[in-house]
Amino acid sequence: MSTHPKVFKNATLVLADEVLDGSLSVDEAGRIAGIGSPSDVDGHDCEGDYLLPGLVELHTDHLETHYAPRPKVRWSPVSAVQAHDAQIACSGITTVFDALRVGMDEDADLGYADMRTLADAIETGQRENRLRADHFIHLRCEVSAPDVLSAFKVFEDDDSIRLISLMDHTPGQRQFVSMDAYKIYYQGKKGFTDAQMDDFIQKRQARAGSLAPENRQQLSKIAQARNIAIASHDDATTAHVDEAIALNTKIAEFPTTLEAAKASHEAGMAVLMGAPNVVRGGSHSGNISAKELAEAGVLDVLSSDYVPISLLQAAFQLADEIEAISLPQAVAMVTATPAGAIGLNDRGVLEPGRRADLIQVKMVGNIPVVRGVWREGKRVA
Repeated sequence: MSTHPKVFKNATLVLADEVLDGSLSVDEAGRIAGIGSPSDVDGHDCEGDYLLPGLVELHTDHLETHYAPRPKVRWSPVSAVQAHDAQIACSGITTVFDALRVGMDEDADLGYADMRTLADAIETGQRENRLRADHFIHLRCEVSAPDVLSAFKVFEDDDSIRLISLMDHTPGQRQFVSMDAYKIYYQGKKGFTDAQMDDFIQKRQARAGSLAPENRQQLSKIAQARNIAIASHDDATTAHVDEAIALNTKIAEFPTTLEAAKASHEAGMAVLMGAPNVVRGGSHSGNISAKELAEAGVLDVLSSDYVPISLLQAAFQLADEIEAISLPQAVAMVTATPAGAIGLNDRGVLEPGRRADLIQVKMVGNIPVVRGVWREGKRVA
């Protein structure tokens, strides 16, 4: 790095509480050194584009599509992570929690050995400096699965795990309170006949009743002992939220009702919804829309979930469509708030002392274009 601070000039800076034209300097340690008025000194010319903190993604299922691009096809895991990372970074995401599944269906295409393989590949990529973004691991724990605790043990000594979500996709509750929506989803996914679908539902419901409560408790104890943050998933009722509060939950992922979202928000949990939900205008499962929660003032965090570029697009869309949400507030939903919810307080805001994780963004029509990405002051995309 240069012995002088790097300067980003002619930028539209999105700060914590305002948007202003100015410049930003970066010190030799890759931290923001200062923010000032427009500058004519040598430096990177942002040409009037927005300069934002790098995005922080807490829940993306995107990696599996690179590792298993076709049924029964497995790609090189390190190469798959690199491909995933490239798309993540070019979407403006500089910190990502890659979601890996523990607790599998008996007919799942991937097993927890595959998840361990992907975790190893992520850690190899980090260690060998192959990756553009800063990667952590988020374990998606299916509490109704018989193997969830044994699968979790595969990760028991892994310091990359900073977040777990306790999820239960049993039909008739949470995400799939609508049995019609559940049948449409799984019959389309698995090609079941009506009779096979009915048998599948009965087995899932019986299994959940016997396993889910104890697994939820055990996973929570393990996470708290290891200082791993806990997220609830698809809460639908205040009873679900009360259960999450008792487990010291920090993040409420994808609440399916306004009732649950309000209760989670009031309890101090960060309410997280999918950015694709914002961009598409609603939930693909027929549950409450993220925009409704934003309008009610109870949406805190967005996640790209399965489309990386949706994270940035959703932030600009919320700022444009909802009068009560400013651009700094919308940007905080994809930067400062998720970083703070997970304890990464060194990033997510353009202010002196924070990491110089930066993205340059130009709006072309109503779609943002990422024109440059820097992590700790070093250009990565």
